[in-house]
Formats: sequence, structure tokens, C-alpha cells
Amino acid sequence: MRYPVPDLPPGEWTRSELEVERSRFLTWVCHAPDVAAFEALLAEARRRHPDASHHCSAFIAGPPGEQAAIGFSDDGEPGGTAGRPMFQVLEGSGLGQVGCVVTRYFGGTKLGTGGLARAYAQAVAQALEALPRREVVERDPLRLRLDFAGEAEARAWLAEREIPVEAADYDARGVRLTVGWPRDLAVDLSPLASRLRGHLELLEA
Repeated sequence: MRYPVPDLPPGEWTRSELEVERSRFLTWVCHAPDVAAFEALLAEARRRHPDASHHCSAFIAGPPGEQAAIGFSDDGEPGGTAGRPMFQVLEGSGLGQVGCVVTRYFGGTKLGTGGLARAYAQAVAQALEALPRREVVERDPLRLRLDFAGEAEARAWLAEREIPVEAADYDARGVRLTVGWPRDLAVDLSPLASRLRGHLELLEA
């Protein structure tokens, strides 16, 4: 499976601001490969804005469609007016491994439940528009045995297909390469075997 994620280093985030009826909505977005990364963002938002009215949040700490490592919170706003609309925007974006917090400063005018839901959704949608992204490719380890003489050729063939070599082990018989094979790509090593004149073996995991 291939999907976009926020292209942000650990401990960094993007921030944007939206004003609705004098209420300020500060939106923070981070790369959340796990729940701990999202929780770190939430803690930082609370630390920086301890006097804010609410710190509402939503996250998907996995691929799009993840069912377990997900969550959202209204943080004191009326039920269903903040966390769920935020989560629905994340879900609809096709992003994975993403967390967001919307810090609200109440401006004195009540927005009503519909207005709140629209404002929180809009705040997240606006933040995602400018979010840097990169593609994640889910991979499975594949172990190959080949002769010493074929290693450079094998590495070149793998590099052409953007398949990373994750480990190399050497012994008297040759080299064992562990590669990260894309999960959505059928395993077909026949072109490489032809290049190596048959001196290639797929090992059991």
C-alpha cells in the first residue's frame, strides 16, 4: 500500500490560523507514525497555550482506513462539534500517519453546534492545504542469495526500481541481501535472474 504522510521530522509541525466571529483557531499538524507522536504534539500545544479555551484533536496513527490507532476529542466543546469533524477531514484527505490539534481562543460570540463543526473542519482543511507530503510505501522483507560477482548488478537493478537494500550478509557461498519489497507489487525476480544468469535464489523468510 502506498499513501501520503506529512513530510515533517519528529518533533516538528506546521501551524496555521483561522478566525471565525472573533474566535481564533490555531491548527497544528504533525507526522504521527504512532500515537506517542500525536500525544507529544498535543502536550506541546497545551504547554504553549495554557490559557486557550480548548485543545481539540484528531489523529490517524497508521495508514488511511486504520481502525485501531485513531482518535478524536472535543476537549470540552459540545459533543460532536470538534473532534469528529476534524477526524472526518483527516479521513477524507487520504493521508496516513497524521495528527492535528486545534487550539481555540473564544472570541465572545457563540457559534452554535453547526458553526463550531464547520469552523473546526475548515481549520483542519486549511492547514492540510499547505502541508508538505511524502509517499510511504509499505514493504515486506525479501531475502536473496547471489554470488559476490552479481552483487553490484543486483543492487543496480534494485535501485532502478527504488527497492531498498536493508541488510547484506556475507559468507563463503556469497551474499544474502535483505530488501524491502513493496507490498503492492507482485514478486517477480525473473528479470534480475536473467541478468545474473540464474545465479539468484529467493530464500524463505
